Amino acid sequence: MTPMNLFDEYEWRGMLYEATPELRETLAREKVTAYIGFDPSAASLHVGSLLPIMGLARLQRFGHTPIAIAGGGTGLIGDPSGKTKERQLLTLEQVEENLVGIKEQLSHFLDFEANENPARIVNNADWLGPITMMEFLRDVGKYFTVNNLIGKEAIKRRLDSEDGISFTEFTYPLLQAYDYLVLHDRYKCTLQMGGSDQWGNILAGVDLIRRLRGSKAHALVFPLVTTSAGVKFGKTEAGAVWLDAKLTSPYRFYQFWLNTDDRDVITYLKFFTWLSKDEIEEQERNVKDAPDKREAQRRLAREVTAMLHGETELQKALRASEVLFGKEISGMSVGEILDIFADVPSTEIDPAKLAADGFTLGDALVVAGLAPSKGEAKRLVQGGGVAVNNVRADDARKSISSSDFIDGRVLVLRKGAKHYHLIRIA
Repeated sequence: MTPMNLFDEYEWRGMLYEATPELRETLAREKVTAYIGFDPSAASLHVGSLLPIMGLARLQRFGHTPIAIAGGGTGLIGDPSGKTKERQLLTLEQVEENLVGIKEQLSHFLDFEANENPARIVNNADWLGPITMMEFLRDVGKYFTVNNLIGKEAIKRRLDSEDGISFTEFTYPLLQAYDYLVLHDRYKCTLQMGGSDQWGNILAGVDLIRRLRGSKAHALVFPLVTTSAGVKFGKTEAGAVWLDAKLTSPYRFYQFWLNTDDRDVITYLKFFTWLSKDEIEEQERNVKDAPDKREAQRRLAREVTAMLHGETELQKALRASEVLFGKEISGMSVGEILDIFADVPSTEIDPAKLAADGFTLGDALVVAGLAPSKGEAKRLVQGGGVAVNNVRADDARKSISSSDFIDGRVLVLRKGAKHYHLIRIA
């Protein structure tokens, strides 16, 4: 693979929203160093960051050198782009703590050990922290007019809002432009990329490099991803979908991609996987010819989950998904069970109830509301319609004890094919 076709790669995948003139020719002619900034306002990146991450990863595979800025300095200020009000400022300690998780997550996508073009992570607090206000105003501020700044869409929108914009956020484009200048000086960086809402900020850096160094710098932005329903990508009823497995488990991460709408799945395969044109066209045919099989969604979920969490966690997620369809539960931890059945109703019972003889499966079905009476519970069991921990039950009079509970804490009851209920020991 050569660096000759990176621009075309972005283009056919639908990742190219806007770029400066001459970038196509530059990428075909020479190897460049490019960077993207990542916001450290949380301990983890979320799937909304995946498109720029994949943008850097593709750039590296085509022989160019990627830099990820973990915005430890700008993160203390906050970017007004796309925000309707000023965000709460973080402490230096919070930002430092968040950077640790972000660096680890980026390592799943970028190769920091490559021989010719290793990826690099830098923290802009290293140069924004030491610079004095007088130096910044003299060396950077003099090249920006207020007229130009208030013409930027993000700032203009906030100026028109009821709360307005603070001077702190008003200066953000200058800080980002200075980042680009520093990376240009230190690492010969000539390309900054980001979401389309960053276009104005990136161009400010392009202009600063031209004015101060007389050099040509470039900009490229990706589209902001939304679903076909017009919802911001990565947002669910449960909240954001995080890249950190402690915040969003591999199983839930897998389920997020598996639930992709037919109208979005091909776009997401182009954006978020390494599948070739031919492979994606095959999935396009699958969506058209047999949408009920959801083959494209399964491929998308497998590819992205394995890329972030690894093959072992993918296999666990696949097994967990099968549990919902009646596959065996044995060997799974109570944590995994609670994650799989997080949306299933549950009932707590007193452990004393189990200690006494006479608490039967029939009692459990009544307590769970799966049967209105012990007589109906008996008929359900005799008809083969009840499973305990996904094992079909054959006797409603069977005693239930704490040993039947997974890790002594949870019992999974199922009526029919899909009607689940958990009983938990209080």
